[in-house]
Amino acid sequence: MSVKGNKWAVLGSGSWATALVKILSDNVVEKEISWWLRSEETADFIRNNRHNPKYLTSVEIHSENIHIDSDIKTVIDDADFVLIVVPSAFLGEVFFQIPEEWFRGKKIISAVKGLIPETGQIVGEYLQDQYKMPLENIAVITGPCHAEEVALERLSYLTVASDSLSLTGQISGMIKNRYIRTTESDDIYGTEYAAVLKNIYAITAGICHGLGFGDNFQAVLMSNAIREIKRFIDTAHPISRDIDDSAYLGDLLVTGYSQFSRNRTFGNMLGKGYPVKSAQLEMNMIAEGYYATRSIYEMNLHYEVDMPILTFTWQVVYGGQAPVAVIDTLLKRLN
Repeated sequence: MSVKGNKWAVLGSGSWATALVKILSDNVVEKEISWWLRSEETADFIRNNRHNPKYLTSVEIHSENIHIDSDIKTVIDDADFVLIVVPSAFLGEVFFQIPEEWFRGKKIISAVKGLIPETGQIVGEYLQDQYKMPLENIAVITGPCHAEEVALERLSYLTVASDSLSLTGQISGMIKNRYIRTTESDDIYGTEYAAVLKNIYAITAGICHGLGFGDNFQAVLMSNAIREIKRFIDTAHPISRDIDDSAYLGDLLVTGYSQFSRNRTFGNMLGKGYPVKSAQLEMNMIAEGYYATRSIYEMNLHYEVDMPILTFTWQVVYGGQAPVAVIDTLLKRLN
């Protein structure tokens, strides 16, 4: 069912941005969505050919109903809701283009599953710190959800988190449909941190798969990973939360096990002996967990949370250690 009077700006051109544009275009009335893409060539291609040439290419984009533009100010100006779906590696560069007044009075929603490399902050913290944005104007959309299954219109659940229950209700009403269901949460920081952390553990799962470990071990790894997530987010932002909720445990499981997980694919290559740079070059999408591993590891030097899985992954991704050389240390810590 269409929802009138709510104009959306979507920032980002990757698979998750494309999936969210599809969801919104199925729900929101004509001309209420503006989509910013960094490349004018890509923008022009989608206008003329009605699909993204690089990501989720099978998804038909109703370009006649969407304003598609490579001018970020034009896209943001007329929006009530700004949905940020830019890969974390490029977030700092994008935010550098956006002065504080462009966001004033708007609701900002992060669907980013990573940290801003320049500051090591999640998007919600960055918006409060750099843009002086009220917390009640910020929201997070998280999983468990893969863009590829949204493209296939397979039933998926999204979690909408905000300090404002009114805002979570508004957003939920605008994105749920016959193939999207929503749950609402007030844990804006915990859900966003969990979305970052699960990418790290998906890399770990991939490394272990590449080393030849099977499903029995992966189950142990994931059960330890969710406890590690709980320890970290309870330290970073201590509130009452149920770590078994789908925004935490469900998102970890789908990212750690799925064939669509780019972070697991990246880790699998590392486990098979690929150097980090070679694995990155062979992938045509960004593995967000690569950047998150360093940021969370450095953040945890301050928090000092017990995180043996994170430490193992950092040793492989940034410490120059071969997985086989450090896996035994991790195995001794799992139970």
